[in-house]
Amino acid sequence: MTGAVMEFLGAELREMGGAGARQGNWRSGRDANGVLWLVMDCEGSGVNVISRKVLEELDQLLAAAEKDMPKALVIRSAKDAGFAAGADISEFKDVAADPEKLLKEGHAVFDRLAALSCPTICVVHGAALGGGFEMALACDIRIGVKGASFAFPEVQLGLHPGLGGTFRSIALIDPTEAMTLMLTGKSAHTRKAKSLGLLDAVVEERHVAAAVEAAANGKLEEREQGLKSRAFGLGAARSYAARQMRSATEKKAPKAHYPAPYALIDLWEEHGDDAKAMQKAEIESFGKLLQTDTSKNLQRAFFLRQRLRGNAKGEDGIAHVHVIGAGAMGAEIAAVAAIQGKQVTLGDTSPEALGRAIKLAREICGSKHLSSVDKRDALDRLMPDPKGYGIAAADLIIEAGPEKVDIKQKIYDGLKSGMKKGAILASNTSSLSVDELAEHAPDAARFAGLHFFNPVSKVDLVEVIKGADTSSDTATRLAAFCGTIKKLPVHVSDYPGFLVNRALVPYMMEAMALMDEGVSKEVIDTAALRFGMPMGPVTLADQVGLDIGLHVATSLSDGLEKPMAPISQILRDKVAAGETGKKTGKGFYDWFDGTPHPSSDEDAPDDLTDRLILPMLDACVEVLRQGIVAEADDIDAAMIFATGWAPFRGGPMHYAQARGIDEIVRRLEQLEQAYGPRFAPDPGWKTLG
Repeated sequence: MTGAVMEFLGAELREMGGAGARQGNWRSGRDANGVLWLVMDCEGSGVNVISRKVLEELDQLLAAAEKDMPKALVIRSAKDAGFAAGADISEFKDVAADPEKLLKEGHAVFDRLAALSCPTICVVHGAALGGGFEMALACDIRIGVKGASFAFPEVQLGLHPGLGGTFRSIALIDPTEAMTLMLTGKSAHTRKAKSLGLLDAVVEERHVAAAVEAAANGKLEEREQGLKSRAFGLGAARSYAARQMRSATEKKAPKAHYPAPYALIDLWEEHGDDAKAMQKAEIESFGKLLQTDTSKNLQRAFFLRQRLRGNAKGEDGIAHVHVIGAGAMGAEIAAVAAIQGKQVTLGDTSPEALGRAIKLAREICGSKHLSSVDKRDALDRLMPDPKGYGIAAADLIIEAGPEKVDIKQKIYDGLKSGMKKGAILASNTSSLSVDELAEHAPDAARFAGLHFFNPVSKVDLVEVIKGADTSSDTATRLAAFCGTIKKLPVHVSDYPGFLVNRALVPYMMEAMALMDEGVSKEVIDTAALRFGMPMGPVTLADQVGLDIGLHVATSLSDGLEKPMAPISQILRDKVAAGETGKKTGKGFYDWFDGTPHPSSDEDAPDDLTDRLILPMLDACVEVLRQGIVAEADDIDAAMIFATGWAPFRGGPMHYAQARGIDEIVRRLEQLEQAYGPRFAPDPGWKTLG
């Protein structure tokens, strides 16, 4: 139980067994004022999840409260990590087997909480997600400790809220704001939560007791329903807003791929003026969505994320990180490490580059909604180091220099006498051989690749690349380091393109071959977007940087036995002219007016989508056959969390199985006949099925 929670339960509760009586996942007790405290403290976990057991125990506690009504009832979390991380996703299979029965049981618990005759108060610190948010909504009053946030992440699982969040949220706040939270899954951080009306008060931790007392005595102002909320009680107003919501949603999440947002909009449009009807419809809709392939595959993506988190277990033994190179990648790596508590020195010979890096770090702190204190502390941990003084103290040195072996060799030569004993050196290379680089490293056993993806602050995946001489301890510690900075490590062996680029580059090169054949970039990108990729291959090439794409493609072409599409002369010409994509404002697209959003209804070649997607699948099978990754799930996880690969399809390997291995091989053979050996099915397909 956290010290903060203990402090505000007061001496009366501490006398009742240290933290009140434990009942499974809850601790409870009454303070001297007659307020009943129910403290969620899930056993054997650092976070709370709203499991069936948690709800059953809460129901029992509420039944006891009804028999001896307290002055007020307070719900809060005992976990430092926050209020609650949402539902127990592992139980969704049980819910899917009998959704109406189990969902009604959950609703009955929150209905019971909402119906208590005494004031019910939810105190939230950290995040209240999904079912945790819905529990808070069932209370009369919500008090937020600074740093509190609320979100409905169900849409990321192909669902909408299923424990009353739909009708309770639209009744509490502006319905369009509530719908936005549910449709996007975005968080409402403390200030926004207060302005929306999700929070009735925001206090420092030390003032929680006083705020609870005020709430129990009816001294917190009650929020009245606004004019806009009353207006949406009219069916015509909801229908008009619903049409706008569907149109906006279709641009980002087509109904054919993501049915949940549209089911939610239908719920609101049809039942937004009748809470009981909306509750019944919510239960029915949630049960149907659980059965969809989209939800099953997005749940799969959730467990793939958990799988990668499992790679990060253990102690990293890394307190001080020195990053060499203050370019775009090095600056982001340094900022992210500092935000997550590492002492970081950032080396570069350019004062201007170091200045830009610190400015970027401030921007990243802002984007992550850090408090002023946390932002100050993070920036204090990030030290510009043009002279490289941090090298001698660093437990980990991350080299993020240009992608040229001779430059990296010079960097490594300069480290040989300066690194402390036992320190690890890792390269952020995206395309160079780790084994070749290891020949120049001070200690090959303590050298590996650590491939972050751009932008580091937003892309979670990191490839931990083990060379032939990399020790297991080094790879394990690097994976653990990724975990400490909230990244998802995947273990891969040295190979041209490693895993992600080996699969991704053929996608971009095939797109350029199609352009050489006269297919427009808009048609190509539209086909990829309709398949479910987050970005078309031409837009992606621009965003990565055409110069980087050319370098990686050349490296892969030289290192692979199997050919890719020929490197386009147009690509070479663009790079030679300095038109390298987003970073220069012009590549294949013009970026001066912002990110392009290609959309085309022009006729496309019948085989266009397969020409883009199947080379990625074939490369993934090659990587698996070569033993570059341990299992197919590692491939699916890496491609989803590095590239956003159509998560509703479950990842490339899962998609191949779902579509049918024989069908994939047949199509590859047809494409090989039409376009040459780059489409020849990898021998590894024979082992699948």
